Amino acid sequence: MTAGFSHIGLSTHDMPATVEFYTNVLGFRRAADHLTKVREGGQLRQVYIDIGQDQFLVFMEPKNIDGIPGDYPTGINSALGTPAGMYHISFRVNSLEELENRRNECLAAGVNVSDCIDLGHAMSIFFTDPNDLQLEFCYHTRIFTTSDLYQEDEASLAV
Repeated sequence: MTAGFSHIGLSTHDMPATVEFYTNVLGFRRAADHLTKVREGGQLRQVYIDIGQDQFLVFMEPKNIDGIPGDYPTGINSALGTPAGMYHISFRVNSLEELENRRNECLAAGVNVSDCIDLGHAMSIFFTDPNDLQLEFCYHTRIFTTSDLYQEDEASLAV
């Protein structure tokens, strides 16, 4: 086993909007902000967003670096041409009340967020960030057991 993950590296073309969203809308802390000037020209800014438990989202914003286009898609699903939700980041919350509070905070900030969805083992809300990354807040309503292995279910997709 590991001690969890260190960070997930992601990309943005608009660091101010990204920092605003993750700090002021979602309430995470900006832990570090590094600017690297590339000798051959351009710069790379990296901002570490502390999501708890010594785990981070690290957003990278390249500017005017030769060989890195300025308009690549930052949304993982859109970049790969996969359906929405196939690649996403889920943040754990500790109670249904906290999940509902997170949803209300998103709504108050003008974020288009789903209703609370019952996944059987968890309740979740889904939304996207300014980079078209799909995000989720998830409250696990029970622990997984061996009965969760090899299950077959039927459901409708949340879009």
